[in-house]
Amino acid sequence: MDRESLINKYNVPVPRYTSYPTVPFWGNERPDVKQWLKVVKRTFDESNEAKGISVYVHLPYCERLCTYCACTKVITRNHGVEEQYIDAVLQEWQIYLNTFKEQPILRELHLGGGTPTFFSPENLKRLINGIKENAKLHPEHEFSFEGHPNNTTRDHLQALYDVGFRRVSYGVQDFDPEVQRVINRKQSFETVKEVTIAAREIGYHSVNFDLIYGLPKQELSSINDTFEKVSELKPDRIAYYSYAHVPWKTKGQRMFTDADIPDSAEKRELYELGKEKLAELGYDDVGMDHFSLPHDELFIAREANRLHRNFMGYNTSHTELLIGLGASSISDAKYAYSQNPKEINLYEKACAKGELDLVKGYFLTDEDLIVKQAILDITCRRELSFEGELKKYLPTGIKAELQVMHDEGIIVLTDDKLVVTDLGMIFLRNIAKPFDNKLRYSKSGEGNMFSKAI
Repeated sequence: MDRESLINKYNVPVPRYTSYPTVPFWGNERPDVKQWLKVVKRTFDESNEAKGISVYVHLPYCERLCTYCACTKVITRNHGVEEQYIDAVLQEWQIYLNTFKEQPILRELHLGGGTPTFFSPENLKRLINGIKENAKLHPEHEFSFEGHPNNTTRDHLQALYDVGFRRVSYGVQDFDPEVQRVINRKQSFETVKEVTIAAREIGYHSVNFDLIYGLPKQELSSINDTFEKVSELKPDRIAYYSYAHVPWKTKGQRMFTDADIPDSAEKRELYELGKEKLAELGYDDVGMDHFSLPHDELFIAREANRLHRNFMGYNTSHTELLIGLGASSISDAKYAYSQNPKEINLYEKACAKGELDLVKGYFLTDEDLIVKQAILDITCRRELSFEGELKKYLPTGIKAELQVMHDEGIIVLTDDKLVVTDLGMIFLRNIAKPFDNKLRYSKSGEGNMFSKAI
């Protein structure tokens, strides 16, 4: 089967596997907070000294609505909300500090959004210093943040550098003016160039660009032009994402019609052109839409089998405990997941009382833990051994499904393991899917739960 036929076959709704089980299979019951904190303490005690912990902070405010965005956000120009929200985040952090009983070792800290640089440099420093105050820093810690090119100032970059940040990710998406108009994210190449140069002058060692294919009004010419401009700046990493059209989840996507969006064939062409340009520029396919230059730590971690994947996407630090702070944030304590409320008023109200208000969660079974590791092995290490406990949880008929993938050239299958081929890198989600027992035995199927693979 040729490459185009494979793309046609495997371009179906499938999870992104930032967790297993994936969020739609967690159920709707609120998790017991005491039970959750008990699991957090267990995971902390098992892993803090050896690996440290990760912290993700969700900063949900944006001044303008980007219509393509499906993230949890609040649109406002009222910057008076900053201090109260930071107070709430630090109050939530204190709950976890009280649970740990001893100082956490910060290995990884990421600011996501929303727009983290909506917040003033002074308030961001207060936030980070508040988190660091009762923590130790791992010798190989990595702090990163998402920056909007239009409002990330040199002062932002310097303030965050001063408190330990060395990696920044800019949401570029596409440089075409018409695409930017439709998605309501107008930002010039000069603006992106200015903040990229500023980050490097200050001392950031890794700059990432987020690019999206399949956006409304996007054409091959705009992808080509975007990559020509990207080649001038040569970011250390590029995330080349597929636009997920989910208007039933986010009202902003109802501001353009299906007629504005490239059809399946056109989207594949956009993807293929982007992949071709990435290869020409020397970027290596790390997996699941992530590409990096050989000097970047993401590539180095992949080569050294240190790559990990969680709710923050691919990262270089395999911590067992990820604490999500802020409205809508998700935490991963190895044996359980939890999520905060999306409504800021509910989140702040609970934090002010020194309480957690968890709206969703899941406690993993022994089977879940085995399958979770199997999917991580596929998506992070490109291979999976069938030996050990995994054998008992392999569904009937899976070897036949995998044999088809072997015959198609996307994996190499032997009696005791599978290895993902270079061709198979664009099908990682599809290769992981047969091991997803929750999805396999679900009566609802994929439906509208997940975006298409490509």
